[in-house]
Amino acid sequence: MNEICVSIFMLTYNQEDFIAQAIEGVLMQKTDFSIQMVIGEDCSTDNTRNIVREYAQKYPDKIKIILNERNIGLIANYVKTYTQCTGKYVAICDGDDYWIDPLKLQKQVSFLEENPDYAIVYTNNKNLIPSGDIIISDKKENLHTTTFEELVFENYIPSVTVLFRNKQLPEGMSKWIQQFPYGDWPSYLWLTVDGGKIYFLDEVTSVYRKNFGTSTVLREERSKMGEINLLILQNIRNDENFIHRQDLVNKGILKYKKGLMASYNKEKKYLKSIFLMVELCFKTRPFLILKLYAYSLKCSIK
Repeated sequence: MNEICVSIFMLTYNQEDFIAQAIEGVLMQKTDFSIQMVIGEDCSTDNTRNIVREYAQKYPDKIKIILNERNIGLIANYVKTYTQCTGKYVAICDGDDYWIDPLKLQKQVSFLEENPDYAIVYTNNKNLIPSGDIIISDKKENLHTTTFEELVFENYIPSVTVLFRNKQLPEGMSKWIQQFPYGDWPSYLWLTVDGGKIYFLDEVTSVYRKNFGTSTVLREERSKMGEINLLILQNIRNDENFIHRQDLVNKGILKYKKGLMASYNKEKKYLKSIFLMVELCFKTRPFLILKLYAYSLKCSIK
């Protein structure tokens, strides 16, 4: 086999209704380089494993499967599968999402090959909601180029659209990342911590199944997402690989704490909001914190 240019890592668990479409979206890619799917199958209890095996038998030169003998969980599977990606570049396509542009990888690889100062390229996408409607994601990227400086405040990169340089996670990070329900944002932060740029390619290449799976449960309660992102940043701040960006990470932490304070009020978790407000008053300008707190409280009781 020729040296692999792009590894596509695909995580799947109990996705028998979607996994074939995800795999077909990769197989239809038209490239002038070699690709390989690395599928982490996390001991599904439905027919997913059989479907994956059938595809691997049919396309042994393009599909490598990792069959977990027990369910190890989403992010442990993420880390395990990522380590098996040996390509120069890595793309992500979860087992319930799919690609619709046959030139997705070709366009993205061409960009990164021509722009060595960029670490990540991502695109626009469509969202498929449970009703069956498909809508184009409403992205308002005024700047096509961003960096760690923007990413630390928000994860705006849909994983189904991304391609990045293969920079494996450090050992310590591979361990702490497993306590969280998603690993893409900290991975992108690792890729850009030393100056790698991010490029937004304004084309629709992929479909993301919105309000399916784990992310749906988290989004039902906005404060849960805020708490998770805050804990991720706190782990990043304590990680020696990010020590030189600590000032910026601290600004991200402050931003998420402010957002959490407002979310707690909106969800009528007033005691949590008060505790966070008091903490913030001691750490930053109290007048602005009190103003934000009062506004979010007022909105919550309308």
